[in-house]
Amino acid sequence: MRLVMRLANILLIGMAVGAVSAAPGRADPAAGQAAFDGNGCADCHYTEGPARELTIADQLAKKGPELWYAGSKFQAPWLEQWLQDPKPIRSLKYNSLTEDNPGDHPSLGEGDAAAVAEFLMTLTSDVVEAGVIKPKRNPKGRLVFTKKMPCSGCHQFPTKKKFSGGRTGPSLVGASERLNPDWIYAYLSQTAMFKPVRMMPVFTGLLSDKDMQAVSAYVANFK
Repeated sequence: MRLVMRLANILLIGMAVGAVSAAPGRADPAAGQAAFDGNGCADCHYTEGPARELTIADQLAKKGPELWYAGSKFQAPWLEQWLQDPKPIRSLKYNSLTEDNPGDHPSLGEGDAAAVAEFLMTLTSDVVEAGVIKPKRNPKGRLVFTKKMPCSGCHQFPTKKKFSGGRTGPSLVGASERLNPDWIYAYLSQTAMFKPVRMMPVFTGLLSDKDMQAVSAYVANFK
């Protein structure tokens, strides 16, 4: 009798665990990849690394940003919400220096957005080391960002007057919610790993490692 009761308890525990893992609201990366492909996302974004671009022609042939390191770059809550209500991150159309961004990125329903976000967050790069950068208002980072390089020539960023900066690069307004702070630093320090063909300069040799960490902390603080 005790053996029967013990087996029954094990069976009940197993059923409970199965119910939790299959509970609604928990996205499945495999389902997310299917939703990614089914919604045509793969027509514009590639998800297998490393970077494929070798020439300017390769870059210009792309219809949208690469996503093979999306899980290291983005914050999951932001990504899921953005997929449901995509707002332009770039002022200009992708791969253009003259055309305004039409803001016509397709949106996904809540279920597909959750699943696709779950899938994209599994796409990571081991170059991004966790726990290196802590977002903060950093005077040194601000000096490098606005004066020494200046990054503000290409990227919009928040100021007391709402925002300032250039339009040729992605906006950094809202970076504190959108970007993983450690990815910002990895991108600055190992740019060629993520973007072998780019307009953005390679900062290694131009900035010290401390300067790159300071800029990363400063950008990661942007509201």
